[in-house]
Amino acid sequence: MDHKELDVWKQAMKLTSMAYNLADQLPREENFILKSQFLRSAISIPSNISEGAGRDSDKELLRFLAISLGSLAELETQYLIAVEQNYFKNSITFEEQIMNTRKLIFGFRNYIKRKNITSD
Repeated sequence: MDHKELDVWKQAMKLTSMAYNLADQLPREENFILKSQFLRSAISIPSNISEGAGRDSDKELLRFLAISLGSLAELETQYLIAVEQNYFKNSITFEEQIMNTRKLIFGFRNYIKRKNITSD
């Protein structure tokens, strides 16, 4: 499975690009704290999707999709912390991309699970 053809990976990459744009607005004193963690979480989402897609089994793919969902939750939390600290204003576009990416990961996960149930 080529991860670069997956819509879920493409949308996660878009979210990561958006996170980089937002991270540029964080103050310099957050470079090694919030900014670093924010970007690591964002990078982790498409990275784990691609790693899971490159594995030999659907079981491993499902595990990496779960990790991606965890990283997405981290990213959303860090975004909300930055908004609360007034580092940047709410970004409806970013929030919508988080929701869209989450839906796609869940949908892909459910597809893989159903595929395995019907193939048994």
